[in-house]
Amino acid sequence: MKTCLVVDDSRVIRKVSRHILETLGFSVREAENGQQGLDRCAEEMPEVVLLDWNMPVMTGIEFITQLRQREGGQKPKVVFCTTENDVAHIREAIDAGADEYVMKPFDHETLQIKLQLVGMA
Repeated sequence: MKTCLVVDDSRVIRKVSRHILETLGFSVREAENGQQGLDRCAEEMPEVVLLDWNMPVMTGIEFITQLRQREGGQKPKVVFCTTENDVAHIREAIDAGADEYVMKPFDHETLQIKLQLVGMA
């Protein structure tokens, strides 16, 4: 079973994401901020990370920058999930190491397509 870590400060987004991912056959873990996400990655590196941009404690950009510097941190496919949709934000996410980008709110079909694009669905 593929593993996914959902890093988002919104409990609702984590719940919706978990539901979609579980129907796609993923085992899902959650974190409510970037630091908690890094702690979860230290326990067990996921195959996919669904990552929010704006969070307290540590932003998505700070999270991915630190993740990619860790041993094994290049391995997970990272999909940014955010309301930020301008080209500058998308470029910043990709430059920081994101593999794909999905706009909130997203649905089952949209997330499945993004996961297919990174080879995970």
